[in-house]
Order: sequence, then structure tokens, then C-alpha cells
Amino acid sequence: MVPDPENILPQAAAWHADGRPTVIATVVETWGSSPRPCGSQMALTADGAMAGSVSGGCIEAAVVEAARMTFATGVPQLLEYAVSNDRAWEVGLACGGRLSVFLERIG
Repeated sequence: MVPDPENILPQAAAWHADGRPTVIATVVETWGSSPRPCGSQMALTADGAMAGSVSGGCIEAAVVEAARMTFATGVPQLLEYAVSNDRAWEVGLACGGRLSVFLERIG
């Protein structure tokens, strides 16, 4: 349904219109290495559907986990992830770096 993987908003709107609770995650700041630039987005539904990407490795998994709180409470979150060069490959930031992701529930 999303012809442009960089634009997840049509898919998020469709999920919301279908009555599926939906959260949007947006990369709002990066420092150093980041697999996705500022403005990258991912949409998630409470039942596990996803579109788009905000990172990779365990950082994206941590964003999915944090979204559970936003689904439950409706309260937005600003998440910050920092990775040392020693652990960079392990969590998906190839050269270390930091990343901030904003989560918000739509609707």
C-alpha cells in the first residue's frame, strides 16, 4: 500500500482509519553515525504491523518496545540512544553515534 517506503504517512492514516491504534516514530536528531537520517519515520500498530524504518538492529527493536507505553498511555516519548564505537556494530550504528526518536500516537 505504501509505494514510497520513505513516506509511511499514507499507511499510518489507513491503519488509523481502520480503527487500528497507530504510533509514529520519527528520527529528530542524530550525531555521528546513524543508518537513517533525521526525518526518517516508522509507523507501528498495536497489533504488530510496521512500515518504514528509524534505524536498525536492536535500536529499532527498542523503539518498538517503547511504543507499547505510548500505545497504553497516549503520552508521547522522546527516546535517546547512544552507542560507543566498541558496541556500534552490535546495535546497528556502524561507527558509533547518538540518535533521538520521537514517538507519538495518532488519533
